[in-house]
Amino acid sequence: MRKTIITKSTFQIINGLLLLFAFSNAYAYVGMCCGKCGGNMPMNIPGGGIPETNEYRVKFSLMQMHMEGLRNGTDSIDGNSLLGMPVMMGNPTGKFMAVPTSMDMNMLNITTGYSFSDDFFAGLMLMYKQNSMAMTFNSAMQSATGQDGFTMKSEGLADTMLMAKYRLFADDPLIPTNQASLLFGLSIPTGSIDERNTQHPVASRQKELQPYGMQLGSGTFDPTIGYLYQASRSPYWWGVNATYTARLYDNDRNYRLGNETRLDLYGMYQFKYNWLAQIQLNLHHQDAIRGEADEAVSGASGRVTQGDASSPYATPLWDTSNYGGTQAFVTLGVQWQPAPLHIVDFNLGLPVYRNLNGPQLEQDYRVMLTWYIEMPTEKSIRFKFNNGSGNSKLGF
Repeated sequence: MRKTIITKSTFQIINGLLLLFAFSNAYAYVGMCCGKCGGNMPMNIPGGGIPETNEYRVKFSLMQMHMEGLRNGTDSIDGNSLLGMPVMMGNPTGKFMAVPTSMDMNMLNITTGYSFSDDFFAGLMLMYKQNSMAMTFNSAMQSATGQDGFTMKSEGLADTMLMAKYRLFADDPLIPTNQASLLFGLSIPTGSIDERNTQHPVASRQKELQPYGMQLGSGTFDPTIGYLYQASRSPYWWGVNATYTARLYDNDRNYRLGNETRLDLYGMYQFKYNWLAQIQLNLHHQDAIRGEADEAVSGASGRVTQGDASSPYATPLWDTSNYGGTQAFVTLGVQWQPAPLHIVDFNLGLPVYRNLNGPQLEQDYRVMLTWYIEMPTEKSIRFKFNNGSGNSKLGF
């Protein structure tokens, strides 16, 4: 009988094939993004994902939110029913000189961060905001100005967010299938709360403050804390993010925005090595504004009769009780990896539930386009496997 002899070179070939087979099986679990963040992550939810250790990441996001129509509680309101003569009606808060009809908010977010260790990440998010709100006049204002209404506008740097994440646990340090983290944030009041009503057709009104929703920031340092959970079973990824933002004191104009609670649930399906589809349920609750702007109290801004603090509000936008409420959105999106270390994300959010402290404008939709870039340093495991080329042998 002939003996089979396995030489050293034969053993090395077999061993190499086994490693290749194992690596190919692991590839699907890595996903399009880094292995450390679980493979895939949402781009529109703050705190999603953790970059590989010793790597930078940069996100450029363009977001548009469109609001049209008024809502009080869960009921839609005809804006024309709120127009009238506030002083003459005998019910000063029942009718207004001007009522909002729609609003568009465009925002550019630039986020950068670095993962200092397997468990700790810190980042910074800069935001630039552009607001445009269409207003319609009552008949008296239409006669006085010769216009049906006007459009309020504001634009500039919004508040800046500092963020840090600490990973509490992970079932695997390199490619986890279960992990949880704490999120810490601090909003820095770089956005203006001194925007003026420069587009108003009445010259004397152009020096007034714009209402709260048209300002660019909160005017306060606002802390955020959150708990983030992520899991995967190839080709599926899912997670839950819960965050709370507190407004702890009044700003320089003697008011504070309402505290905010967010709960985001998401699921992802990677149907191709460089494509995935995602669905999210985004829940958001915000309290009403507390306090009142100093110029509203003095009567310098927002009153039917300028300078008269006892005069009723000219528009429901100046009533702080008409802010906040509870909303739920379903968000659908896709991600595409055009090249290693790059991801393009597009998502569309549509409302499924709105219970607003109204009357106030209701959101109709929001869209976001994101370009995400990962930048390994020489200390990163991916730089070693890639030899700095960006063509990852790890599969991400």
